[in-house]
Amino acid sequence: MEALKINKLDIAALISGLVFGVGLLLSGMANPKKVLDFLDIFGAWDPTLALVMGGAILVTLPVYWLFRDKTTSLLGIPIQWPKATHIDRKLVIGGLGFGAGWGLAGFCPGPAIVAAAALTPAAVVFVVAMSMGVLLHRTIHG
Repeated sequence: MEALKINKLDIAALISGLVFGVGLLLSGMANPKKVLDFLDIFGAWDPTLALVMGGAILVTLPVYWLFRDKTTSLLGIPIQWPKATHIDRKLVIGGLGFGAGWGLAGFCPGPAIVAAAALTPAAVVFVVAMSMGVLLHRTIHG
């Protein structure tokens, strides 16, 4: 039996995922009610999600600008910047599907995975449906 091989990318991914998941739990964003209340602009609107997103942007923006011309990360891993620069049909359809799923379920992928790990039934169903959608897309589009 081959020994388990762990590299610096695995460790960085684990730490990043843990920090992200804990952040989602602490901010309440793994709770679909918080998300749905944010989307309810004519009812019991809750601005918490906007504040969490704003905080994430404030942390990310300086790092993005620092690395915008770099080709590798601090760990020496190639940075894969998006190549698409225009809005096309696939982007619009994907955005509409993402938004509809988010609005109906109150989950987007990250919080859904966190909530599914806590065995929240709605999140488990969402993650299974999301995974089926990903597999369907890969089957159709390669």
